[in-house]
Amino acid sequence: MSSMGKEVVSTPYFVVDERRLLHNLEILKQVAEESGCKILLAQKAFSMFSVYPLLRKYLCGTTASGLYEARLGKEEFGGETHVFSPAYRAEEFDELLQYVDDLVFNSPAQVRKYGIRAKNAGKSIGLRVNPECSTQEGHAIYDPCAPGSRLGTTLEAFEEELVPLLDGIHMHTLCEQNSDDLEKTVEALEDKFGKWLPQMKWLNLGGGHHITRADYDRERLVRIIRRLREKYQLEVYLEPGEAVVLNAGDLVASVMEIVHNNMEIAILDTSAACHMPDVLEMPYRPPVQKSGNPGEKQYTYRFAGPTCLAGDVIGDYSFEKPLTEGSRVVFEDMALYTMVKTNTFNGMALPSIVFRDQEGEEHLVRTFGYEDFKNRLS
Repeated sequence: MSSMGKEVVSTPYFVVDERRLLHNLEILKQVAEESGCKILLAQKAFSMFSVYPLLRKYLCGTTASGLYEARLGKEEFGGETHVFSPAYRAEEFDELLQYVDDLVFNSPAQVRKYGIRAKNAGKSIGLRVNPECSTQEGHAIYDPCAPGSRLGTTLEAFEEELVPLLDGIHMHTLCEQNSDDLEKTVEALEDKFGKWLPQMKWLNLGGGHHITRADYDRERLVRIIRRLREKYQLEVYLEPGEAVVLNAGDLVASVMEIVHNNMEIAILDTSAACHMPDVLEMPYRPPVQKSGNPGEKQYTYRFAGPTCLAGDVIGDYSFEKPLTEGSRVVFEDMALYTMVKTNTFNGMALPSIVFRDQEGEEHLVRTFGYEDFKNRLS
């Protein structure tokens, strides 16, 4: 990591702010201490491993979605390494066992296929369950309890004879939600699977908890966790991703050109399709520094990317002053589920990565070039 000094890194680039990151970490540490739970980093949301030494001072480990994330967590973070996958690849399983402490299986069939091997390797194993309690509205793509979901074992598919093999139960049903939705879902969990919880060593409540959001009810969360720990005498885990880096990172871009077609369209050097895919997948309109809604301020622009995709549109924003070629545009809250999803469609370069320390000094962590694009191909 090199100090940028007076050097100006070319846009687009991600910048992760240490002060904002520490703000989140202190909140998570307090929740862990008050509730007695353990909190893991969900690497699927954020895996900027250069800041892992800071994160591991506050969190007890990482959770992974497969072999590569598990290896990254083991090698760069340390602590406890957990993994969940809807199905494990047979040819990877032995290597996976080298990196992880806890494995969560998605189905009884996966437990029967791999459970004994994991237990014989000294690992703790669990089963992900589906309490069939949906608390999301309009976001089926992110709802593990949606009808027909492949994620988690329903009560109908649960096989009681496997319970003696299990060390824990895992549940992940939330996405950017408050603790009232967790409370409702825990009630459904206990109603369907509660009779087996006393036989477990741990319960993992998954991610999707917006713990570091200003309006999040952390007192309720602490009460829920304490009650579960006391009632069932087990360890409780949370594995947030977004809450760790919420509002802690930005994506800085520049205006390349402004064209007119019924409205002013600012073509940026960043792309929704390549650099913030959730804008199109979710979809959502990311916040932009010093901007307003369309028409709220004097000058309104549609932000669009430079790729050939006609729908590479980020959103419409207004500003007090007109934008011109070279104007900087700062997209906020871009560390979570953004850095991990970037791609090089159209031969677009990946954004550089910058770290801003507590003194406000910015350090260039990584740049990307042609070889990063080429080496993904053949």
